[in-house]
Amino acid sequence: MAYWIGALRDWGRDFEMIITTQPILSIVTFLPLIGALFIATLPKAAANNARWVALWTTIVTFGVSVLIWTNFDASTPAFQFVEEYAWLGPINYKVGVDGISMLFVILTTFLMPLCVLASWQSIDERVKEYMIAFLILETLMIGVFCALDLVLFYLFFEGGLIPMFLIIGVWGGPRRVYASFKFFLYTLLGSLLMLIAILVIYGYAGTTDIPALLTTTRLPADMQFWLWLAFFASFAVKMPMWPVHTWLPDAHVEAPTAGSVILAAILLKMGGYGFLRFSVPMFPLATEQLAPVVFVMSVVAIIYTSLVALVQVDVKKLIAYSSVAHMGFVTMGIFTVTTQGVDGAIFQMLSHGIVSAALFLCVGVIYDRMHTREIAAYGGLADRMPLYAACFMVFTMANVGLPGTSGFVGEFLTLLGAFKVNTWVAFFATTGVILSACYALYLYRALVFGPLEKPALKLLPDLSAREIAVLGPLVILTILFGFYPAPILDVTAVSVQNLVAQYEAAVSGAAKAATLP
Repeated sequence: MAYWIGALRDWGRDFEMIITTQPILSIVTFLPLIGALFIATLPKAAANNARWVALWTTIVTFGVSVLIWTNFDASTPAFQFVEEYAWLGPINYKVGVDGISMLFVILTTFLMPLCVLASWQSIDERVKEYMIAFLILETLMIGVFCALDLVLFYLFFEGGLIPMFLIIGVWGGPRRVYASFKFFLYTLLGSLLMLIAILVIYGYAGTTDIPALLTTTRLPADMQFWLWLAFFASFAVKMPMWPVHTWLPDAHVEAPTAGSVILAAILLKMGGYGFLRFSVPMFPLATEQLAPVVFVMSVVAIIYTSLVALVQVDVKKLIAYSSVAHMGFVTMGIFTVTTQGVDGAIFQMLSHGIVSAALFLCVGVIYDRMHTREIAAYGGLADRMPLYAACFMVFTMANVGLPGTSGFVGEFLTLLGAFKVNTWVAFFATTGVILSACYALYLYRALVFGPLEKPALKLLPDLSAREIAVLGPLVILTILFGFYPAPILDVTAVSVQNLVAQYEAAVSGAAKAATLP
């Protein structure tokens, strides 16, 4: 027995060494694309085969991505696993990760197998095309977080619109065409301004290399202002921030369950990642100048969308508005540009990625049984579905920000960062915590508690083994990161400290230059 254990350990060590000497980021990025191409060769009748290929592709991709975490050096802010190849003239294919981006890659690869499992029975038409769209989307999402060239980033960033547009428009609800076009046009129009800004940066700096732009290039203050606004237009729509958030509830309501999961858990985070990667480090002077505007927008988003969530009659719409409110905490934390605020914003994005994904999966469970999302159609589910009620309770408490869940850590740190910068911002943002408790507990009471009166509800089965396999890991992570946030905070710490230090140096340097005769 000891022999086999030793042999297995040696095999694992050899395998890890082989993998880590390869271009691991490119492998993780393009493995889903290879899976999609394989599914494309299958006959249309082989729907079950397409499901299994997609599942195993996403599982293997997640397994390989874990090696990024295990081999990541958290003691340096430098980009790691860097790959660079000549591509289009001055534009290189260059990828790499640091403490800010690495965890988003892991989050993406972790959620994709769960999305495939969640779609196992609910998607029964055009299964092959559905799985292809999801795998292509995974490649594009991972590419966003790995790209170290502005043009490459833009291509991945915009490319993700196409498969999500198709997922909503083909497999969505009755108003899917309206929702998909609204989603596409909102995000595309915002990103066109970012494309113009990228061209301006290339014209000034002569490069689109992100590490070079972050370290050696200092853009003039007047240019920073307009470039910041151009990038902000794209990322604010993607988050989305108030008042350009109206596409999100429609997209969530009409999207299939797995589409809503990816939309809330990953695609929204690209906006926050963009702020951290570009807006703050590349345009520090404009960030300092315009931070009060972001604070106002964040506070309005937190309070306004929480109030709107209180009056919703559709479960998905309520959770969608809650996502906008939680993203308000993220933008507030980022633009405090304090260690606590930025750490909290990253943690909140990752936590929200887990919790919001779980909430939409919970909605999908009861929707598959009842085929309605109306809150009034439910009540008393605890009697028939105790396991479901327990899982839903954990995610609801995390959404509220209860201590002991992952939702608390992110919100507390962002509020702490905001308090250090502006006490009034922190005060009004805190009211959002109270309001989130109001709508979240209202939703939980309406669905789970009360008498089981409706005849259709008396026959509902509890969670199946497949549904437990989907929700179980999310329950564990929600509680684990609530009590033990170190695995996330330790990875991000050095990169965040470096970001804050560079920002403060740029701002103080500009202030000193302004005082010189």
